[in-house]
Amino acid sequence: MKPITAPSMKLTYEDFLNFPDDGKRHEIIDGEHYVTPSPSTKHQRVSMNVTLALGNHVKRHATGEVFAAPFDVVFSSFDVVEPDLLYISRERREVLTNKHVRGSPDLVVEILSPGTRKTDEVTKRKLYERFGVKEYWVVDPELDAIKVYRRDNGPFARSAELTAEAGDVLTTPLLPDFSVSLSEIFATPS
Repeated sequence: MKPITAPSMKLTYEDFLNFPDDGKRHEIIDGEHYVTPSPSTKHQRVSMNVTLALGNHVKRHATGEVFAAPFDVVFSSFDVVEPDLLYISRERREVLTNKHVRGSPDLVVEILSPGTRKTDEVTKRKLYERFGVKEYWVVDPELDAIKVYRRDNGPFARSAELTAEAGDVLTTPLLPDFSVSLSEIFATPS
């Protein structure tokens, strides 16, 4: 996923609102326009599995809300993204508006696609770090793996690199009782 905007022209949230409703994901990072095609079947399965695991836990414990794409996160006039999944704690619900998130979610989850790997692992990680996201999960459906980045009053640190092959379980200090095995996240129907 490469920017498609001329380097000298910075787009804003107002420009974002005029992008076509074409079934693709449009985002602006540092004023540059990024477009991603619709995701693959495996991407969508993994997304649903993470959404169900996280969403059911959050609902059961009433700790906040989970949202799945498409849902705009507006960090600034020049930074508008649509993460695959995000969590906002009850304590930070003021970032929710009637139309989008205006500010930083507690947790952002991006599920890699072949064309988004560099953007998700580098560009978006730096963006989420810069705007104060507490935790960032990079989910890799090709490798059945998840990289977990957490911050503790500073920059992101890679806290864990988990794989289904190793039998790893995903947990987070944001939701102390939450745990899900990677084999469940990357499960395919039989």
